[in-house]
Amino acid sequence: MNNHRQLWENFWRVSKPYWFSQEKPGAIALLSLLIFLSMSSSSFLVVETVQRSELLSSLAAKDTERFLRTLIILLGIILVTIPLISWKTYIQGKLTLHWRRWLTDSFLHCYFDNLNFYRLNFSQDLDNPDQRIAEDINNFTQQSLYLLTVLSDSILQLILFSAVLWTTSPILMFVLIFYAVGGTLVTTLVFGRKLVAINFKQLKREADFRFGLIRVRDNAESIAFYRGQNQEFSRVKQRFADAFKNFNNLIRWQFGLTIFQNGYQYINFVLPFIILAPRIFTGDLEIGAVTRSQAAFERIGFALGLIINQFEKLSALSAGVNRLSVLSEFAQSNKSLPESVNTNIIIKESSHLEINHLTVQIPETNKTVVKDLSVSVKKGESLLIRGDSGVGKSSLLRTIAGLWNFGSGNIHRPKLENILFLPQKPYMILGSLRQQLLYPYLHKQISEPELIEILKLVNLSKIAMKYQDLDTIEDWSQLLSIGEQQRLAFARLLLTKPNYAILDEATSALDETNEEHLYQQLQKTGIAYISVGHNPQLLKYHQQVLEIKNQQNWSLYPSKNNDY
Repeated sequence: MNNHRQLWENFWRVSKPYWFSQEKPGAIALLSLLIFLSMSSSSFLVVETVQRSELLSSLAAKDTERFLRTLIILLGIILVTIPLISWKTYIQGKLTLHWRRWLTDSFLHCYFDNLNFYRLNFSQDLDNPDQRIAEDINNFTQQSLYLLTVLSDSILQLILFSAVLWTTSPILMFVLIFYAVGGTLVTTLVFGRKLVAINFKQLKREADFRFGLIRVRDNAESIAFYRGQNQEFSRVKQRFADAFKNFNNLIRWQFGLTIFQNGYQYINFVLPFIILAPRIFTGDLEIGAVTRSQAAFERIGFALGLIINQFEKLSALSAGVNRLSVLSEFAQSNKSLPESVNTNIIIKESSHLEINHLTVQIPETNKTVVKDLSVSVKKGESLLIRGDSGVGKSSLLRTIAGLWNFGSGNIHRPKLENILFLPQKPYMILGSLRQQLLYPYLHKQISEPELIEILKLVNLSKIAMKYQDLDTIEDWSQLLSIGEQQRLAFARLLLTKPNYAILDEATSALDETNEEHLYQQLQKTGIAYISVGHNPQLLKYHQQVLEIKNQQNWSLYPSKNNDY
């Protein structure tokens, strides 16, 4: 019972926002039209069933006039029913499309809001958000509306066909109710919980398999250099094996469910004949009455056995609803942080960068990497952060950027719009060369000659000559070397001209000549900057050095080799 209640709560959490959004009037109108068309087609189905039985009875009685009259009515019903069903399918598709568009847009906003796409890296309970947004939403909207129309059809058919069946055989009605309740109990108790859990696991296994293939594609060159194809093959194959094993378990349970469903339906077909046969033999009923009763019995059985007949879709919907609900709940909370991690870092806007008594922790291990750090970098100044690998240099940058808030202390810094961060591996967007240069401010208006001049300024003259059309779209992450990408990132920095620049080993793939040239260009701008790096040559480009040591210790001293 608690599981069913939780499922409905999750379903309501996911579906409610759309039906109470600005699109509510149009959505309600389409939904009302869909239910009207669905119930209208069901009503005509009842009339059609009665007329079919009448047609059969007229044939048995060899009554030509009765046959022709019934045939004309039946053809009229068919002519009306065909467009009704077609319009019902069309409206259902349109509503599904509108709902999916709104829901996808809503989840995308949640995904990118508050850096949730980044925070998800620290959540062990939420996997493959890409699949949840791209596939689970689509399945959710389609299956929800399909089951809604089935439910509305079933309710109306239950009412109308019950009246048809009751006038023929009340006993048959009681037998049907008992039969449907028994079938529903067997389906939910024997197959219910198991199939929902297996479907949920299958969605995760399939997503893990796809993610493994994407990782190989995104890191193809590194894998090739390492000659790691055999290891990656084994990893991807193992993920597929996990999906295959779970799917094999799924089809075994589906096999059992299918046997029960088919048995239920065939017995459902035969029962009316068994119960009504004696009255036919005695002449109490016309042969058409049996056909009418059998059709009514079948439709009522379908309505009462909705859970039995649609259980596979219900179990798949349940799995998708749970996955979407978890993603929705995560986006609206901060539960990704371990409870033992302190989150008392206070960030305030200021004209300069100043850190006071800052302690930084790593969320996965709760390890403190920097303790009670105080340092300031004023306008036009520079700071080099050094230290062995893993001591917390990048962790400190993430904290300054607001990506991490694990620890305590105070940070005064300019707005993030006035700070540009350059990571070791620059991000190359899917777009044109112009967009690469302007990222993340794609709407900034800068003339083409100025963009080409900036490319030359960072020693990318060959790129400027080769791609004179700056709107050329290429896979820049594959086309450019890491060194070229790092120079392109410096071009972004020179174009953006922020108050502060933070460089996380942003010249690690460059030779000394290019590195010196880029730092000279940066120095000319007057931008204050903080660099992270191991190369001793970096000392001469900075005024202060912050050395982070093991055991949470640190030291701050002036750079003796500063030439600027």
